[in-house]
Amino acid sequence: MMPWVMTGLGLAILLLAGDVLVRGAVNLSLRIGIPALIVSLTIVAFGTSAPELLIGISAIHEGKPGLALGNVVGSNTANALLVLGLPAILSRMHTGRIDTKRSYYMMMIATLGFIALAFMGTLTWITGLVLLGGLALVLGDQVREARGHMSATVSDEDIADLEGADPDMPWWKIGLYLVLGLIGLPLGADLLVDNASIIAREFGVSDAVIGLTLVALGTSLPELATTVMAAWRNQADVAMGNVIGSNIFNLLGIVGVTTLFGPIPVDPEFLRFDLWVMLGASLVLAPFALMGRDIGRRWGAALTCLYLTYVLLVLI
Repeated sequence: MMPWVMTGLGLAILLLAGDVLVRGAVNLSLRIGIPALIVSLTIVAFGTSAPELLIGISAIHEGKPGLALGNVVGSNTANALLVLGLPAILSRMHTGRIDTKRSYYMMMIATLGFIALAFMGTLTWITGLVLLGGLALVLGDQVREARGHMSATVSDEDIADLEGADPDMPWWKIGLYLVLGLIGLPLGADLLVDNASIIAREFGVSDAVIGLTLVALGTSLPELATTVMAAWRNQADVAMGNVIGSNIFNLLGIVGVTTLFGPIPVDPEFLRFDLWVMLGASLVLAPFALMGRDIGRRWGAALTCLYLTYVLLVLI
């Protein structure tokens, strides 16, 4: 029982530390004059993915690369199926009103490129530099596109819409948030990785399986919470954009940085099954991202059932 408690504690610390780090970094950046647009595309994106990144680095240091890769692949599968499916059961998501074609194509290119690199057998620092180069291209394209739709002047309303922004936050609180985030992230990652590995041994499954299921589901909770609230507020663009952006960053950024700390051997089971499930889950989003279909309750139930079926197949 204790490993489960400590795993949950590690996950809770990770999520809370990631949130306070984002809030502190956002407000520090705005105070020193960095535009809200740049903050949203860089600091917030990196900060919200900090739990996955710290888990990957910690797993490499602990000699458990399968957990690092499983976390990314499992998170992307959960994002496409569960994170979009479960909120749609609660409230129909009108994704047909938004244009996510460009971002979706980028996600598919990143997914196919990642699978191709995985078939090399081991993801090395050279692979990581290729992935990070792809991430730089994506971020650069997003900055150019966003600037084309925004004026040079950032209004107070733009800042207010930025996650974690508080123009009245005192300097001492900004510093406290940064310190808590920087201390909490590695602490939570170590707790989660160590105890998730103990659970894997107790149940006779691999670290990769734990990464694909327990850890991946846990680190997808922020995206799930964001998407549920977006669907409830009828903001389908936020929900779809959150999932697509997270999947791109997981593949290019998280794995890219993690490989700089050590190689990641690709288990043959990933090549036979899990990577193709991740690709299939991404393709399932095509009718909503490319053809303007809404995600209704039936579609939501179908996506959720697909994810639960995948988890059962992995665990069996």
